Amino acid sequence: MIRGIFRFIGLLLLAGGFIFLVYDGVRSIADQTLRLTKLGEFWNDIHQASQQAARVRIEALAPWMWDIVKLVLNQPAFAVLAFLGILLLLSFRPRRPLIGYSRD
Repeated sequence: MIRGIFRFIGLLLLAGGFIFLVYDGVRSIADQTLRLTKLGEFWNDIHQASQQAARVRIEALAPWMWDIVKLVLNQPAFAVLAFLGILLLLSFRPRRPLIGYSRD
């Protein structure tokens, strides 16, 4: 049951990554330059106050951790979403059936 939920979340993240890839591609073709939406920019467009609150909380907990989060937020949104989606799909894939053994 839980495996199915995580696989569904991974599929949604992979679909979101594909949507961002198409969106960035259309913007790049229209502007005739390479345009990539960074994950931090997308989060900032959705809800700016939550990003600032997360920054304050992370810096209070461990100041070095914000550097890692900032590194992830500066990556293209399609790459981060697709990576997380593939990671979830591969981590929670169904087990291979055992040959010659029964699972009673």
